[in-house]
Amino acid sequence: MASIPRELVDLLGADAVVAPDGDLSAWEAGVRGDRGDAAFVLRPADTDAVAAAVGCCVRHGIPFVPQSGNTGLVGGSTPDASADQAVLSVERLNRVCEIDVDNRSVRVGAGMRLSELNARLEREGLCFPVDLGADPMVGGMVATNTGGARFLRYGDVRANTLGLTVVLPDAEGTVLRLDQALRKDNTGPDWKQLFIGTSGAFGIVTECVLNVEPLPRERATAILVPRDEAAIFDLLRRLETRLGADLSAFEFMSGNAMRHALAHAPSVRNPFSDEAIPPIALLVEIARTAPAGEGEATLAEVLERTLADLWEAADEPLSDALFGPPEELWPLRHALSEGVKHAGRLFAFDLAFARTDVMRFRASMTERLATDWPELEVCDFGHVGDGGIHFNLVCHDRERCQSAGYEQALRDAVVQHAVEDFGGSFSGEHAIGRANQRYYDRYTPDVLKTLADRFSEALGLQATGAARFGHDGTDEQ
Repeated sequence: MASIPRELVDLLGADAVVAPDGDLSAWEAGVRGDRGDAAFVLRPADTDAVAAAVGCCVRHGIPFVPQSGNTGLVGGSTPDASADQAVLSVERLNRVCEIDVDNRSVRVGAGMRLSELNARLEREGLCFPVDLGADPMVGGMVATNTGGARFLRYGDVRANTLGLTVVLPDAEGTVLRLDQALRKDNTGPDWKQLFIGTSGAFGIVTECVLNVEPLPRERATAILVPRDEAAIFDLLRRLETRLGADLSAFEFMSGNAMRHALAHAPSVRNPFSDEAIPPIALLVEIARTAPAGEGEATLAEVLERTLADLWEAADEPLSDALFGPPEELWPLRHALSEGVKHAGRLFAFDLAFARTDVMRFRASMTERLATDWPELEVCDFGHVGDGGIHFNLVCHDRERCQSAGYEQALRDAVVQHAVEDFGGSFSGEHAIGRANQRYYDRYTPDVLKTLADRFSEALGLQATGAARFGHDGTDEQ
């Protein structure tokens, strides 16, 4: 176990260092069951303190894992089992929140929770539009390039980041201030992009300058039951044509996932009045930020009229439509993740495809599973409007699922089919953690790994406990 250098305590103060004999459990376990053993925990309170901590760890050869809200799902923010890695938490970097209403931007500390940020923005009629079921910290959202349920309209974190302050993992703890609140700046490489979605491997985000959007004045939602899987993207194309930028969400929910969500969260209303949950359903939302004009139709009326036209189409792509206010329909979508998590042994995949391939992959992989892994139940859902799907598998044969080599063989089979046969991504929005490092090493071209190596060498960066983006000598081809 790595010892705590006296220099660290002197630099940060005793209250910012949690020693091994303290309770480290809050920083050692993730929400998906991943856990490790930390050598100690560092809790710096500002950018200068982060720089001091990072520089000291690098000089003493102590590996560390940057950690934000610890809501990640791929083991990217927890230490390994060696007890040699420190955890560097940004949780105390939550004091900065400077809203520029005219520029529609906010400068915010990496440790601020998304819910707190939006509570402050709401007072100005604004919001940060990357919407999630969890409540992460902003730094982690940047490090993983979070997508969310309204990607279709607003894009991901990358599309909404104007600037960053970053500490490099070098012996000096070099601070990069890439924090201008500019939407247009074509004076050279956009360096901040190197730190978005790279899980802290190239640097620790301490402050962010984010684009913010006007708070929607009106929203309307419906749950659609398509004729079949083949009709899903026909419906999406027609809605995009009819509704334009007002279409903010198009979420896929499998019948299995909905059943488990309703069983786990009885307070969530079942929108299917006859209690018959369909094999697939879609949650559709439209929203607008401008107030409705006098005599103008409400969004609920617009949505109902649009769907009525689809209902009457000659090819009948729509089997049913259930209308309700957003506060009644969204809870079902947000309950899916916890529902499948509690349904049995869960094997979760965060996959992304070209939109045309999402349902093709789902059908093909489901057929393969029925033959080779019949004990697995497909409980998937996701943001199919942007090509993403959370391909979740629940195992109902505990003995087989816990057998040696089972999980790795299953994960390899699903990822291989997604990447090699459909040109998909093994990580649509969860980034790279211990769960995905194997597939980064396997599928990333050598030329890109070499580029990452050269970047790290040029800046004198040291390896942290975060994801590895260069060569590590264990690449699988």
